[in-house]
Amino acid sequence: MGTTSNLFSQAPQVDALSQIISNKHRFSKGLIEKGYAAFGDEWLQIFENMLQSLFPDPDSLALAVKGYAAFSFDSMRHQKAFERDRAYPHKTYAEVAEQVYFNEEHMENEYLPGLLLSHFLWPHHYRQLQFFNSAFVLPMAQSDEQHFIEVGIGTMLYSRLVLENVTAATGTGYDISPSSCRYAERHVKAISAANRYQVCEQDIVANPVDSVPWIICVEVLEHLEDPVRFLVALRKTLKAGGRAFITAAINSGHADHIYLYRGPEDVSRHLTEAGFHIEQGFCATAYPPPGPDVPVPEAAAFVVYADR
Repeated sequence: MGTTSNLFSQAPQVDALSQIISNKHRFSKGLIEKGYAAFGDEWLQIFENMLQSLFPDPDSLALAVKGYAAFSFDSMRHQKAFERDRAYPHKTYAEVAEQVYFNEEHMENEYLPGLLLSHFLWPHHYRQLQFFNSAFVLPMAQSDEQHFIEVGIGTMLYSRLVLENVTAATGTGYDISPSSCRYAERHVKAISAANRYQVCEQDIVANPVDSVPWIICVEVLEHLEDPVRFLVALRKTLKAGGRAFITAAINSGHADHIYLYRGPEDVSRHLTEAGFHIEQGFCATAYPPPGPDVPVPEAAAFVVYADR
């Protein structure tokens, strides 16, 4: 297979990331090579561009990997507890928001870099990105209307992919977390998209926004006590004939997961209850089940539309 340096000679930041993992976070050793083997040059180039723009120097890259390691260990700990209990710990949204979304040190040093890197290092996350590109970004690029919003921007990875691949697209990202909004601003600056994208610290349920033809909402539903109420607000925001890309994490133990989806059919039921029509869906598991009847995290994504 060759050495890491030979494999990634055209991607110096990916190569540097691999070296940091090998030297300091050996539990993740081999993830870079596995990612490249599974997804090839396209994965490598997108990952390299992301790393160069957000973590251009050794110190910032090392901090991002450290955050990813902490994020991963925390995820594994919660997943083990979920496998044992088959339920998420009872938490209110207010408690989770205080512990996670408004905890700026945790968000900026662990949660956001960890979540961002997971989209390239966890195969089921990257496969969801591929589905997003084929089922949502390409149709938007062919549409006469190219204005979109993302609700719950998180790392802003999905909005960034739209802005990079649909050159006439304009958008707005909404999030309740000040840290997520600042992280999004870093992306906007990195790709020189300030004239095409606005970041707003806003709850769109409490403060509705004007209707748009395209909506992105990635892994928000499982963070809520009442996902259908939120989905109804999204439905009201989607123009007739518009499309929304909506995802949820299934059987996935995390510190901020409240609503337990046990299968993609649970998510699709909520979507239809809220008034959406499902156009197509996607689901990928994180890894093979470690034993009989052991729940495994899944990524479920749907392209939905509104007919009136």
